[in-house]
Amino acid sequence: MVRVLACHAKGRGFESRRPRKIEKEKKMVEFVSIFVYFIIALSLAVLLLGLSFVFATIKADPEKISAYECGFDPFDDARSRFDIQFYLVAILFIIFDLEVTFLFPWALTLNQVSFFGFWSMMAFLIILTIGFIYEWRKGALDWS
Repeated sequence: MVRVLACHAKGRGFESRRPRKIEKEKKMVEFVSIFVYFIIALSLAVLLLGLSFVFATIKADPEKISAYECGFDPFDDARSRFDIQFYLVAILFIIFDLEVTFLFPWALTLNQVSFFGFWSMMAFLIILTIGFIYEWRKGALDWS
């Protein structure tokens, strides 16, 4: 308390802390456009959802509530077993698609991550490529 009063008495008190507060305010101004974007997106989504409820016809007729599958009546139960190939390809797509999304932030910050960040991403891509080649050789991507 004595030190604060002594600094304030010398004229170096709370004025030295103001630039930090201004810097924080300047940094927060950069996020205003993102908040405006979210507000516009949310209001547009609510508007379109509300308009669909206002103008939609809710009359159910036999054609609308009938089962429809590729233009013809279904001939089997919808809960039948599928080939495991469909699940395998879907899981592989999700895995490789999610791993590729790590490239976008890395590409944006490439000039800031130095050589360590560059080579760590190269190691990640090499492991990803080895996994892709392994799945290809095992025949997981073949439709026979």
